[in-house]
Amino acid sequence: MAVKIRLKRIGAKKKPIYRMVVADSRSPRDGRFIETVGHYNPLVDPPQITVNEERVQQWLTWGAQPTETVKSLLARVGVWQKVASA
Repeated sequence: MAVKIRLKRIGAKKKPIYRMVVADSRSPRDGRFIETVGHYNPLVDPPQITVNEERVQQWLTWGAQPTETVKSLLARVGVWQKVASA
């Protein structure tokens, strides 16, 4: 089973908010997921990013692959540098 860390869109029309979830790569974007590991709100200034660093690092060591967008968000927060140096 290929596992990805990706964004799941929630919120109203024209007002997106995203959850950072761990999901099987075959499941749909807003479909079934394994665990929620963070949130991303692009509508506020500056964009609000909350991440459960411990769980993200654990999933990455277990082989989960982040999408490009999630990778850039993790780099903004500083989690990606910790994972890359470990």
